[in-house]
Amino acid sequence: MTPRAQPDTLRGSLDLLVLKTLSLEAMHGWGISRRIQQLSEGVLDVNQGSLYPALQRLEKDGLITSDWGTTDNNRQARYYRLTASGRRSLKTELESWRRFAIGLEAVLRSAES
Repeated sequence: MTPRAQPDTLRGSLDLLVLKTLSLEAMHGWGISRRIQQLSEGVLDVNQGSLYPALQRLEKDGLITSDWGTTDNNRQARYYRLTASGRRSLKTELESWRRFAIGLEAVLRSAES
């Protein structure tokens, strides 16, 4: 069984995960959650109670936009997509996250000694 990320860890990176997922294609909320779980090989499990407030916040901030569409199951769903501002933000956030991860790894390596 694959260990899952702690909720606090996931909460701090949820916006980045959503933006990155939407950089691939427009998706509805459930699809975003499933894609993150699939790409992380089950390590990251985004629950709907965290995802939808994040989507609303990102839309309010102009980083994503949404429209109603029909799913493969012929149901109505809101589809989210990145805006130009969202793509710029994603680039900035990815660079910031990578610097953070390098710093964190350096500290963790030194703690092993």
